[in-house]
Amino acid sequence: MNLESYIRPDLIGMKAYSSARDEFEGTAAIYLDANENPNDNGMNRYPDPLQKSLKKQISHWKGVPSNNIFLGNGSDECIDLLFRLFCSAGKDEVAAMSPSYGMYAVSARINNIQLREILLIEDFTFPSDRILNESHGAKLLFLCSPNNPTGFSIPLVEIEKILKEFNGIVVVDEAYIDFSSQKSVVSLLSEYPNLAVCQTLSKAVGLAGIRLGMLFASEKIVTWLNKIKPPYNINQLTQEVALNYLEKIELVEKQTKEIIQERNKVSASLGQFPFIEKVYPSDANFILARINEANDLYDYLLSKGIVVRNRSTQTLCENTLRFTIGTEEENNELINALSNYRK
Repeated sequence: MNLESYIRPDLIGMKAYSSARDEFEGTAAIYLDANENPNDNGMNRYPDPLQKSLKKQISHWKGVPSNNIFLGNGSDECIDLLFRLFCSAGKDEVAAMSPSYGMYAVSARINNIQLREILLIEDFTFPSDRILNESHGAKLLFLCSPNNPTGFSIPLVEIEKILKEFNGIVVVDEAYIDFSSQKSVVSLLSEYPNLAVCQTLSKAVGLAGIRLGMLFASEKIVTWLNKIKPPYNINQLTQEVALNYLEKIELVEKQTKEIIQERNKVSASLGQFPFIEKVYPSDANFILARINEANDLYDYLLSKGIVVRNRSTQTLCENTLRFTIGTEEENNELINALSNYRK
C-alpha cells in the first residue's frame, strides 16, 4: 500500500513542530530549554509529547507494538486527525454506516468533508455489499463495532471483506469491544495496512473523565498522526492516572464481566414488558429497545430520577430508547420503575 497516495497532497513534505521535549530525552539536573516555570509543584514541566511510558503499558495490555499506537484526547481527537490527515476540505468524501456514532458527521462538517451515510438493513444488520458499493471513491470508511446505538458487532469475516475490497482507509471504531464476545480487529493490523482501529479508556476501563483515546494502525499512519497532532495533546495528569489504573487491569476485567452479566439480565427483563416492542441483541454495555410511545416512557423514567437516552431522532431508530447498564442496584431500580409504568 502506497500510503502517501492517500495523504492530503498539501501535507506531503511537511515538517512536524519540534518541541523542547522532542529534542531532548532523558534526565538532567537543570532544565532551561522549554521556557517552563522553574518552581517545582509537580506539574510545572511539560509532559512527554509521545507518551512513551503509557504506550509501553498499553502495548503490554493489548499486545500491540508501541510504534503502532497513537493516543488522542479521547477517540474524538483520533477521528478528527484522521479527517485532517487524509481528506482535503471541500474536495474529498468519507463514508459511514448509519445509524452510528454521531461524531463522524460532526467531524466531517467541521473539516468541510462530504459524508455519505450508508443505511443499515432495517433490523440493523450489516449490508457489506451495499457498504462497498456506496462507499466507492471515499477516502475513509467508518465502521463502528459494536455499533452505537444498535449494539451489534460486525462479523469479522465481513470486516475482512471490506478491508480487502475498499480502496481507502477503513476505520473500525471499537469503543465497546471489551463487552463483545467477538475478537478485536486489532489482530488484523499486520495483514491490512489500510486498517485503523479506535478504542478508548472511557467504557470498560471506566476512565471517561480523563479523555484518553487509542488508535492502533500501521507505523506509517501513526508517524503521520504524530506529525500533525498538537505538541502536548495528552496532559501529564491523564498520563499518570492511566498508568496507575492500567496496573489494576484485573479489576477492569472483573467489572467488565459483571457488566455483561447485568446486561444479559436487564435484556431479559426488558423483553417481558408489553410496551417494549423489541429488545435488540447487544455486544456493548447498553441495550437498544423499540418502545410503544418512547417519549412518554422517557419522561416517566425521568420523573423517577432515571435518565436514559432517547434515540428516536436517529435514522431507523424511531421510538427507541438506549439503556446504559448501571450497577446491580441501579439496574434493579430501572426494572422496578418499568414494572410500575402505566399501572
